[in-house]
Amino acid sequence: ENREDMLSSKSDRLTEALEEANKLFIGVSSAREAALDAQFLVLASNLGKEKANELHSEMRAFDSLAFAEDLLTFMGINRIEVEENDGDSEGGSGGYLPSNAWHKLGQETEKYFRRAPSFHYMLGSFKSDPPVPRQRVERQKKAASGKEKRAMPAQLKKMEESHQEATAKEVERILGLLQTHFKNDPETPISFFDLVIDPNSFARTVENIFHVSFIIRDGLARLKLDDDRLPVI
Repeated sequence: ENREDMLSSKSDRLTEALEEANKLFIGVSSAREAALDAQFLVLASNLGKEKANELHSEMRAFDSLAFAEDLLTFMGINRIEVEENDGDSEGGSGGYLPSNAWHKLGQETEKYFRRAPSFHYMLGSFKSDPPVPRQRVERQKKAASGKEKRAMPAQLKKMEESHQEATAKEVERILGLLQTHFKNDPETPISFFDLVIDPNSFARTVENIFHVSFIIRDGLARLKLDDDRLPVI
């Protein structure tokens, strides 16, 4: 309703409206009130933008050449030597920056940045040539014959047989222990943990569990839980 009055450069109505909105925002407690505040903020921003566009300032446009000249002066270029060199030569401008010119500029500009600049190489960390492609050497496949598949070293075969014999003998030994206990006391099962666990050897415990599993698999013993939910055999 008061749009024209607020856009006037001689009026402070927009500033007064913003101050009043800040006071009202303290008492906001519902979503509808917050939405109205956001709507007002958008409207006030648009009015402020229009008001700024109508201002007529005497500011000049950015001059890159003037900025470069001021930058060189700040970095410490010797203007006297430049003018003398220009007078001796028939054209073109010269001049050398001090050795600490860029360092001086960096110290000044780092005040306006709150993060560390990233470091990178202009031409890469090193100049590397593309890798030489390797020639692929195809391996000859050996024709596998039936005899080679059936071939087995005599020593390995003998070791496998001895391992199987040792396993069978150990299973028979444990089965004999279970049968003896069952004959002596058929009503009392054996604790599975007491039977297989060797407190001094983890490997021996695993072997015992492995051997007992054959007895249970063949139906010569049965594994169940007692009243305390512990396994018994």
